[in-house]
Amino acid sequence: MNTCDLVIIGGGSAGMAAAIGAYKKGVRDILILERDAEPGGILLQCIHNGFGLHTFGEELTGPSYAERFTTQIGELGIRCVTGALVLHLHADKTLDYISPQTGYQQVKARAVILAMGCRERPRGAIGIPGTRPAGIWTAGTAQRYLNLDGIMPGRRVFILGSGDIGLIMARRMTLEGAKVLGVAELMPYSNGLQRNIKQCLEDFDIPLFLSHTVTDIRGRERLSEVVISQVDENRRPIPGSQKTFAVDTLLLSVGLVPENYLSEEAGIALHPRTRGPLVDESLQTTVSGIFACGNVLHVHDLVDFVSAEGTQAGESAACYLAGGFADSRSIQAAPADHTIGYVLPQTVHLNRLDAPVEFKFRVTDAYRNVTLQVLKDGQVYKEIRKRVLLPAEMEKLTLKQEELNDVKHELAFRIAAGDAAV
Repeated sequence: MNTCDLVIIGGGSAGMAAAIGAYKKGVRDILILERDAEPGGILLQCIHNGFGLHTFGEELTGPSYAERFTTQIGELGIRCVTGALVLHLHADKTLDYISPQTGYQQVKARAVILAMGCRERPRGAIGIPGTRPAGIWTAGTAQRYLNLDGIMPGRRVFILGSGDIGLIMARRMTLEGAKVLGVAELMPYSNGLQRNIKQCLEDFDIPLFLSHTVTDIRGRERLSEVVISQVDENRRPIPGSQKTFAVDTLLLSVGLVPENYLSEEAGIALHPRTRGPLVDESLQTTVSGIFACGNVLHVHDLVDFVSAEGTQAGESAACYLAGGFADSRSIQAAPADHTIGYVLPQTVHLNRLDAPVEFKFRVTDAYRNVTLQVLKDGQVYKEIRKRVLLPAEMEKLTLKQEELNDVKHELAFRIAAGDAAV
């Protein structure tokens, strides 16, 4: 069995940033395991720009952003095995993987960083009724076929779901000559960033049908029609509201799920809403020495945030390897009610803190002119006025150590009453 100080599972933006972060903190025995033929992850098929403004102060395409990190990995001499599929991960940080380069290998690591990313929800996960013709794709799969393989998925397209990938593909398919007849969104608001609504739909006169979903799929060999219906406040189709579109392609952008089968095998506790690991302020999971970052932890809006989280995980793993994780009194962080979907990190070790703690959270509905309340053990400590809060945009709040020291058990977050949900 081989040994290694730090093994990073996943060579996308989170994994590469984690490796660089750990290296800069003194770790030299690092191994990245990437299942694709080259590192970079999903960035390699994202040929549009908009990446890197936070990280590099300039606007880059996905491949250009990835190249910045792969260049650093090469210059630092960090080992990266590509084509490597991790088969098993155990709580003692032993893992098994296979690759064309090395065959079957077992590695005993002193620390592990999970950076496996996320996957798309397929048609089967949402139960759309109708026939099963060709022409139904997840948006990310269609993006890969178009941008990497040069294969056009279809000519008359409808998109279900207004997540960022679906919005970007509406623009991409239009630029390649397809006719995008519309985007349907189950919720009364878009699940994509506002800039993508403007740049990908409004700039191309592509209609967005809010509070609508696909209620029928028609076609034999190839998709011929989709039917959408308006939904009520309980998200049930309203009879008589059907609209029919003659299309040959349906793209699904109906959510992302963190890829955590290895986390579950290692006995790591997962959050019921994010489906990512529960972590503390250092991004350490419930299994000592195993850390998580990026979209395997929770789905991010921007790749720059993924990289920043990867860097933090790498630095934390370096601290762990140096013996810097002493026992400490801990508090919990959680939503105070249904207005907040999740709060991350979920645990904070007070005596380990050497910097302010950045809490990340998402609201469960769209709100306008509301107050974000922070509660210490059930008592309101801080109130922050917010003009707009959207589920599609991750919120952040930084608290200093002195603001946390008097918390006995739990720090909680909630949205107080405002004008109205929008």
